[in-house]
Amino acid sequence: MKNLNLFKTALLVIAITTVGTLVSWKKHKNPPIQSKNIVEIISSTPNFSLLKTAVVHANLTKVLSGKGKFTVFAPDNDAFIQAGFDTDAKIKAVPAETMVKILMYHVVGQEIKSTAIATAANTPVKSAADLNVFVTKNASGVYVNGAKVTQADMMASNGIIHTINNVLMPPAGNIVEAAQGNTNFTYLVEAILRASEGTTNVAQVLSGAGPFTVFAPTNQAFITAGFPTIAAINAADPATLTNILTYHVVAGRIFSSDLVEGSKPATVNSATLTITLTDGAKVKGNTNTTPSNITSANMVTTNGVIHVIDQVLLP
Repeated sequence: MKNLNLFKTALLVIAITTVGTLVSWKKHKNPPIQSKNIVEIISSTPNFSLLKTAVVHANLTKVLSGKGKFTVFAPDNDAFIQAGFDTDAKIKAVPAETMVKILMYHVVGQEIKSTAIATAANTPVKSAADLNVFVTKNASGVYVNGAKVTQADMMASNGIIHTINNVLMPPAGNIVEAAQGNTNFTYLVEAILRASEGTTNVAQVLSGAGPFTVFAPTNQAFITAGFPTIAAINAADPATLTNILTYHVVAGRIFSSDLVEGSKPATVNSATLTITLTDGAKVKGNTNTTPSNITSANMVTTNGVIHVIDQVLLP
């Protein structure tokens, strides 16, 4: 009986060893399939179809398929639509070299997992476009230039993808230069130039190092506030315009993700504004009867950020 038990034990050992060898051989024969690279993931994800068009148009498929590691903040289709790139044709109408600059502003030349991002506001990170993006991590999530990461840590063989809900536009100069390049700010630019004829060179200040956050009224906002024409702005007292304009400027770089309900940020003319977030982000001046809507947020400049508003703020 003892010999029989020893024989059974020996058979069991042989069987286990054989199975182990077969499993080991099978693993060696069929190694695990590697993850897709960044371009392959973008190409196979339906919600990145507009991003795929942009990558192909910019001739970046080889770059983003190459050896990493990369981090890509990837705008989804809704983000492209919101930015005005709602069709393939509109994306292809952008010069390829311009699209390269836009897309590379979404790429960082190292792998950054969401868990490795420190809880902090607006940490500068150098993008592949040689321009900083500003990453924030707070109780609400992770943001880059105020755009929210809606899906984090999509692993690729050559890096990582974080889905974001806005297209990041590279800065087009400082605050004054960005305003000059936007036809919706014609009245604002004239107000800055007219104010600069007084004792404070507002244009020089807003072209300086900063950083500043500017709540920028549209042309219609100035018209509604009692400046029906450019001539009316040029006829205004520079000191009056300086007082109004500096009331729209806050020291520091404040993205929409940094706005806090009920907060009262100090302006550079030593007054305060009031922020509300109910039914959309709004900002109110002390003598405004109603708050101004922030109609477009997070326009990045080399020395700060611009938020578009639909009313002139009154101290």
